[in-house]
Amino acid sequence: MDFTLPEELRMLRDTVARFVREELLPLERDVIKREAERGLTDAPLIDPEVEKELGRKAKAIGLYGIDVPEEYGGQNLGMLAKAVVIEELKTSIVPFVLPPDSPNLWMLRETCKGDQIQKYLLPYASGEKKSAIAISEPGAGSDPAGMKTRAEYKNGKWVLNGQKIWISHARHADFMIVMALTDPAKGSRGGMTAFLVDKGTKGLSIPSVFNTMGEHAPYAVFLDNVELSDDQVLGEVGNGFGPMQNRLGVRRMEIACRALGYARRCMDLMLTQANQRKTFGALLAERQQVQWWLADSWQEMEMVRWITWRLAWKMDRSVDQGGGDWRREASMVKLQGSEMIARVSDRAIQLLGGMGVSKDMPLEYIARAVRVLRIFEGPSEVHRWVIARDLLRNGMPAE
Repeated sequence: MDFTLPEELRMLRDTVARFVREELLPLERDVIKREAERGLTDAPLIDPEVEKELGRKAKAIGLYGIDVPEEYGGQNLGMLAKAVVIEELKTSIVPFVLPPDSPNLWMLRETCKGDQIQKYLLPYASGEKKSAIAISEPGAGSDPAGMKTRAEYKNGKWVLNGQKIWISHARHADFMIVMALTDPAKGSRGGMTAFLVDKGTKGLSIPSVFNTMGEHAPYAVFLDNVELSDDQVLGEVGNGFGPMQNRLGVRRMEIACRALGYARRCMDLMLTQANQRKTFGALLAERQQVQWWLADSWQEMEMVRWITWRLAWKMDRSVDQGGGDWRREASMVKLQGSEMIARVSDRAIQLLGGMGVSKDMPLEYIARAVRVLRIFEGPSEVHRWVIARDLLRNGMPAE
């Protein structure tokens, strides 16, 4: 077993690190200011023109289409490469995402057919179009099988009615993947279907933004007799739950990578402070409690990194072998990553004291930004239940 990153991924990581250092870190003060001032609005944290320029610069140095298949114009480097890139990017608090966003790409790759490839998949893979996915509802958050949004076939059209909440990027998406029930009696076992809904479709409205803690600004989405053709069914009628779950697994892996990037930033600040700050005549580095904070944080980061890289490797292998089931591993890395960064960021704030909660430093931003990671894409409690249920049903895996 070789635990060394391939040379090409080490080179890729170095390229991302340089991009972060030269392009993202100088923007952090503006991001902190924008986040503090936007109030009860959905004002972007990066100026749109600046974000567009970041995308252009990233593409120019090869940071584009990392996990996009070659036949769709990408580099096809796989999910391990994407994991390395996301961790490096999130050593900065600037909320820049290299297009295309992987989870929806994964779902579109699995389910697009016919003209959908040209209309949705290819422009999404190239970064020309943005997407969102609408799953959560007022009574169906952690349990998507409890959703109420209906899609009924009437007079040759699919008619969608329902409400979605906590939908990221909804107002800025060119199209949305909307999950709806086509057979309520079957529910998630053959009765759930994914639909492609274009921006501006009659009956689709996005009336409100939820002003939440940190950088997240999701939306409410209403579907009032939204009419769609058969060409806008994504995948097979009734079989939307499986591809949706795979898509969620990709996001859960990404959450662990984000947590690792933020944790590395916290550790950098902690180490600097410990080696420079003196209290009562001695460096903080000489205090046993500080040493324990550093030791515990580093060990937790390393453990999360290795289980995350293993999941990414398993996902890449599943593509090569025509499929696979990594739901338990996805729950595990999401759970461990989101809880790890909560502890690490809290220790960092405690170590830096007053500066830790000051907006002159990125720590208070990180602490608020990562709190949602223990909730969205499934709260910690649900993932513990998923892992335990799998073990009780199937026993411990042989690998």
